[in-house]
Amino acid sequence: MVTRVLRPTDAAWLHIEKRDKPVHVASLAIFSLPPGAPPGYLGSLVAEWRQRTKYAPPFNLRLRPGLLSAVLPAWEELRPEDVDLDYHFRHSALPRPGGERELGILVSRLHSNPLDRSRPLWECHVIEGLENNRFALYTKVHHSQIDGMGGMRLLGRFLSTDADARGLPPPWEVGMGHRSKQADDEAVDQGRLIDRLLSLGREQFKSGLEAVKAIGKLARGARKGGEDGPAFPYGAPATILNGKIRGKRRFATQHYDLTRIKTLAKAADATVNDVFLALCSASLRRYLSELGELPAKPLTASVPVSIRPGGDVTIGNAITTIFVNLHTDIADPLERIRAIGRSAQSAKEALQAMSPGAIEDYTLLLMTPYMVQLMLGLGTMTRPMNNLVISNVPGPAQPLYFDGARLEQIYPVSLLFDGQALNITVLSYAGQFNLGFTGDRDALPSMQKIAVYTGEALAELEAAVKPA
Repeated sequence: MVTRVLRPTDAAWLHIEKRDKPVHVASLAIFSLPPGAPPGYLGSLVAEWRQRTKYAPPFNLRLRPGLLSAVLPAWEELRPEDVDLDYHFRHSALPRPGGERELGILVSRLHSNPLDRSRPLWECHVIEGLENNRFALYTKVHHSQIDGMGGMRLLGRFLSTDADARGLPPPWEVGMGHRSKQADDEAVDQGRLIDRLLSLGREQFKSGLEAVKAIGKLARGARKGGEDGPAFPYGAPATILNGKIRGKRRFATQHYDLTRIKTLAKAADATVNDVFLALCSASLRRYLSELGELPAKPLTASVPVSIRPGGDVTIGNAITTIFVNLHTDIADPLERIRAIGRSAQSAKEALQAMSPGAIEDYTLLLMTPYMVQLMLGLGTMTRPMNNLVISNVPGPAQPLYFDGARLEQIYPVSLLFDGQALNITVLSYAGQFNLGFTGDRDALPSMQKIAVYTGEALAELEAAVKPA
């Protein structure tokens, strides 16, 4: 049986996972039924998918059992007959009226449950009963196997831009595509696992010195740059966003016209991502103020950045992180977005100055102390590394279809861990700007307000830039 050792950046997500702190990511795709669809359309679709028992990575990969995997996790590829599709693929229905509230409650519950490590680490749920002739597809995969950009490329592989295309495969049949040469090099038998570990160590050391220098330069830039410089990890204020979390989740959504966001960005002389960060900043500033919990020191956001090469559809993660000052201490929305833009630009420039090899080591060196804290259950024992994760994932620009059913919206559903009770991720799709808010059910009272307040912050910022 072929075994693939995980890279350290992927294995870390397995090591930090606890039963009440699952480490999976998901998407919620909402489809409209095809015109003239018969009453049994969804039932037929589910029945057809249950007959599709061909699997591609990562849907046929299971963690290799045994004590060695606790130290050096590896994937083993299963035969089709060893994958229990009835367990992984499920069919649910919403109670009436089948609105956003009912869908949000179901997704929150589904997202709270950890994946079974004795099986391939994924689930796919078809959800019917959504009002206005719609249905949803909720799919979750362990974060050790997929990141945001990987998820978007998977989406493009099993959906079509052709509304008339029929007989399309389910996601587990197409998977992440053919293995790259690097992935083939990492496919080793049990007798070579230790050799692979030593090889990984040599590769990490080769560019490690450059990464150390880059982190030192980043720290100096954060000090010298003051309010205009990049934020630096472990400098964030302690807030209700940074306590211990439990297993239950809340999920909320918002969506806006992407043209509206781009128009605002142009008027404010900012980027689309600057606008997104500014909306999150304004919403959190208001939310925390109403609770009497807004710190005097501005919040810090960890912003994932994809380093996945174009056309790369291999499993695993290809991301690093920059830290951005959200300037929640600034009341004026126009001043705030400009200050956020300067901080984000400084952080990007520091990252762009590194070589590709150094970026991976930089990510390991920067994140390892926090990952170790999480593994030991000490994620809230020190000053917060940051206050929350805010991520921007570019999605398909064209409308997509599955057997004539149009993909209307798609929302990201992300992961949380101790010290990180909130994640806000936006996914652009076919002219839409779709925000997914994943929060800890117990840590954040009335979390849905954060989602609502982003819409009001958008209107406020639009009003602020008009005179300018």
